This record gives sequence, structure tokens and C-alpha cells, in this order.
Amino acid sequence: MDDIIEVLITSSLTLDQIAQIQKISPRLHISQIATHNNSDIPDEVWAKTMVLYTTNVLPKPEQAPRLRWIQFHWAGINSLLSAPILQNPGIMATTISGAASTQVAEYIVMMMLALGHRLPELISCQARAEWPADRWERFHPIELRDSTVGIVGYGSIGRQVAYLLQPFGATILAAKRDAMQPEDTGYMPVGMGDPSGNLARRIYPGKALRAMLKECDFIVVCVPKTSQTINLINEQELAVVKPTAFLIDVSRGGVVNHKALMAAIREHKIAGAALDVFEEEPLPADSPLWKLPGVFITPHIASNTYFYNERALQVFISNMNRFITGEPLLNLLNFSAGY
Repeated sequence: MDDIIEVLITSSLTLDQIAQIQKISPRLHISQIATHNNSDIPDEVWAKTMVLYTTNVLPKPEQAPRLRWIQFHWAGINSLLSAPILQNPGIMATTISGAASTQVAEYIVMMMLALGHRLPELISCQARAEWPADRWERFHPIELRDSTVGIVGYGSIGRQVAYLLQPFGATILAAKRDAMQPEDTGYMPVGMGDPSGNLARRIYPGKALRAMLKECDFIVVCVPKTSQTINLINEQELAVVKPTAFLIDVSRGGVVNHKALMAAIREHKIAGAALDVFEEEPLPADSPLWKLPGVFITPHIASNTYFYNERALQVFISNMNRFITGEPLLNLLNFSAGY
């Protein structure tokens, strides 16, 4: 490896955050050009760059002959997978997976409690100044204690959900692409998550998803969007779900079939849902999802936090230390899996 490692940052990191990166090694020479456009990066900068930290700005292969590693600022980069530079087998690409796991997991637990305790209907009653005579029956909760939570996609977010649910006394089931590998080798803040896979009572392979779903009181969908996960939760999957169950979706638009979900809710085949992701965003004002009873709609904000950049930076710092010492990088992009 060359003595000097040329690093280009196109994200809006602060001077203090860049200083944290610089402290890793005197070998690092850092340039920052905060932009979303390739054309804003001079050719001479692309030509010398070895490490790129970026949201979505990628060079053409001929622009960056020395590039060896791209660290993305996001976990979900399915829209960038076809970029020509990523087809170069000599370039490693990593995501920020794990940086947003804690706040997304808190969002999920919040929605589980809100749905299970009938918060949408309680809010509706408050708006009508109504004190229901049948309140004991109408607001009978689905408690987290002794409930079964099925996590579809047991990555950093799903494992943090399992971690947070331990004090509640819920039983955790999980479904993942490789059920024979329960361990998580990606990034996770120390002391968080379920790195060994021990918190799940059972881990199901993808082909056994329906067997898991039929056991669940709460279903959490947090898989990445790939060719294998589009329309993953559809009419057939929803048909086996308990009519008292709730679904929370923080994956990507298109993983859950919303047409099938709306039909299942209207026909009382599932009790309700919390949806943060949609095929079309912003969700159109005339979408029937807005007025569907028992459904929370949020504007793709589950990962929102004041601390996102700082937590993302910690992933980059961990990986930069590994890059310098020749260790395997965390969150390496798996092209065959699509994430």
C-alpha cells in the first residue's frame, strides 16, 4: 500500500468529524467536496482518490484508476448497485449498516406498543370526545409480554429489536437468508444487538417464512430491497397471519405488497400496521393507505436522528482502521445477495 492514502469525502461532515478521521493515521490525506454531483469533483481529485466516502456520488471507472474502497453513507444502496464503478472487482464497497439500527429499533418498539394498545382508535376517540361504553372490550391490548415477534430479516436492525424486547418478555422468531449462519459479522455498536444470534428462539430460512408468520403476534419487516425480497410479503404470506397480528414495515417500498395488505386489513385478516416505506415517496395524498383504520403512516423517518452522521462516522473509522492494517472490512457489499 502507498505511503499516502488519498481520501475523498463528498458528504457534509463537520471539521471536527474530519479531524476524528485524520487522527487515525498521518498517512491519510483528506479532501472534502460536499456535493451530490460527480461534475463538481475535479478530474485531478478523482485521479488520485484511493478511498471514497459518499452518499451517492460515484466516479466513472476511467476517472478513478487508483480507487480501492468506497464507503457509502447509507445502509440501503440498491439504487446504486448498477453503477459501472461497482462492477470493478478490484474495488471494495461497504455500507453504513448498523449505524441506524438503534433508532430504527426504537421506532419499531414504539409502533408495536402503539398498535398493541390500540393507540389509533384511542386517538380517534379523543378527537370525538368519546368515552366508549365498551372500552374494556374495544381496547383489549396485545401485550408484548408473552407475545411472539417475528423478525423478517435478522440483520443489525432486527437484532437490535430482539435486544430491546428482552425486558418485555416477548418470544423472538427470525427469518434470514442464511439460517445456518446465526452470527452477525457486520457493524454493531458495542453492547447492542444480538451478534451471536442467541436471542431468537428459532431462525427460519427464507423458504419457511410462512411457517414463522403464522406464529406471530407482531411481524417486523426489515429486509433490504433486492430482486429476491420484492413482493416478499404478499397475499399468500398474509393469508397465514393471525387476524389479531400487527405488521411493522421499515424495509423499502415494494417489499410489502400494500394492495394485499389493505385487503387483509379491510377483511379483518390482520389487525393493523405501521408503515414507514412506500413504493412511491412521498406517498400521494389520495392514497387509500392514509385513511385505512388501524394503520400508522410515517414519512420514511424511522432512521431519523440527530446523531446519524456521528454514528455513521464510527462505522467509517472502524473500517478505516481495518483498511490501513489490511483486516477485512465490515459491511462489505455482497453483490450476489444484493446488499
